[in-house]
Amino acid sequence: MELEEMRNEWQEMSKKMERQQLLTDKLIIEMTQEKYKNKLKSISIPETVGTVICFLSAFYILVHFNKLDTWYLVVCGVFSMLYLIILPVKSMRSVKKMQRINISNKSIAQNLIDFARSKKQFWLVQRVGFYLSFIFIITILPISGKLLSNKDLFLENKLWYFYVPVLIVFMLVFSKWGLKHYKKATQSAENLLKELE
Repeated sequence: MELEEMRNEWQEMSKKMERQQLLTDKLIIEMTQEKYKNKLKSISIPETVGTVICFLSAFYILVHFNKLDTWYLVVCGVFSMLYLIILPVKSMRSVKKMQRINISNKSIAQNLIDFARSKKQFWLVQRVGFYLSFIFIITILPISGKLLSNKDLFLENKLWYFYVPVLIVFMLVFSKWGLKHYKKATQSAENLLKELE
């Protein structure tokens, strides 16, 4: 009888330990999912703010598009609007793709593969945006001059020697800082996924 009782108690204890382990694993996965989302919020919040600013800027250009009275200002206006609409949409989609990874639904290996793909897409959009921003600087200056002060900056050469280099330096410094922040956030999110292995 004692042996039978001990075996029953042992089995009961084993079941409790298994339930406890399952609960612990579930808790770890939920905490990791929350940490993962928080890491990516440090990318999605600035991207969302930037997207709103870009859309408002594109809308402003569109509303005042009739003031762009030369062919080169029209070309600059069209490029600028496309840049201000398409690039933020692509960027937000790539961030949302990273955020949609649900750790509890798939295997760890599949989550890492999905994350690597979405991270690659995110960085491709960031690189394309970085290189296109040099063209954007050159196109937004004449539009700004025309819409804000009714001046054709293509006819005023002195401004180009000052504004373009200053804006390029500002863009390089700001982009380097932003990309460094994004790299740190994506690396932290990836490390969280790897810790589950």
